[in-house]
Amino acid sequence: MSNRILPVKKAICYSGYRDGQSPSGSMPTRAQIEEDMAILNSEGYEYIRMYDPNEHARMVLETIRANNYPMKCMIGIDDQPEVNSHNCIFGEQNFTDEELLAHAKRNDNELDKLIALANEFEDIINVVSVGNESHFELVGHFVPEERLIAHVNKLHANVKQPVTYNETIGAWFDCKELAKAVDLVSFHSYPYHVGTSIENAMDEHDDNIKNIRAAFPDKEICITELGWTTNTAHTDRPGYACVENQIRYITEVTEWLKKEDLVGYFFEAFDETWKADVPEASECNWGIYGMDRKRKW
Repeated sequence: MSNRILPVKKAICYSGYRDGQSPSGSMPTRAQIEEDMAILNSEGYEYIRMYDPNEHARMVLETIRANNYPMKCMIGIDDQPEVNSHNCIFGEQNFTDEELLAHAKRNDNELDKLIALANEFEDIINVVSVGNESHFELVGHFVPEERLIAHVNKLHANVKQPVTYNETIGAWFDCKELAKAVDLVSFHSYPYHVGTSIENAMDEHDDNIKNIRAAFPDKEICITELGWTTNTAHTDRPGYACVENQIRYITEVTEWLKKEDLVGYFFEAFDETWKADVPEASECNWGIYGMDRKRKW
């Protein structure tokens, strides 16, 4: 593909929150971020993806610039719900109209922060996003398609970077007008989450990329989340979550991405214990590196 937004390079999702840290609490220190960026640079990652235009992201961008690392960053906003979800996995939502309006105002403010950051770090931020899984009812931060389109238009008017939206593959098929507005269709593909065995994981990816390309034939496509967790607190899929399967998955999906000429952001760089009440939970264990910053394999 000529004039690609994202030429194929090694890519990974990054959040640097360690024990006792979280997006709503204490942030990683500059020294911790410098350690993380040095690790990812030494491993040859040239694309990273972040989720919030907050102080954590700012320090990451400053660290990349200060060290002249050959890394580019995709960054977006993490929306709060503007519509109640009755199917949220954390329980049915019953926000008042006033609370939903406050969420919408907060989302607008986050977009303004993203615009300021994208313009300040134009040399490092290569793609901006209007949200992450914000049209997927199960996760509970649902935003109407027309609002996401309005945010795309605002970004196009105020930054020079291409604009995308990061969403599960199934929800993308309900966002046909949004797909027309963005420059890049970014989707997530998780064989583990849908109960696909490691032996059939690449078949799952084959089906997903075939369907997404058929739905949006005129758009550049990338996968902004794919990976395999190494632990779980559940017993419904015995043996699925383990280091051995992550090794096999990363090895096979790396070759698959080359074959498909695709950018795929591995989810994720480091384990994050803030994501669940028990450290064994799958959401805490997607990292290629553990909380100790050592490679799992």
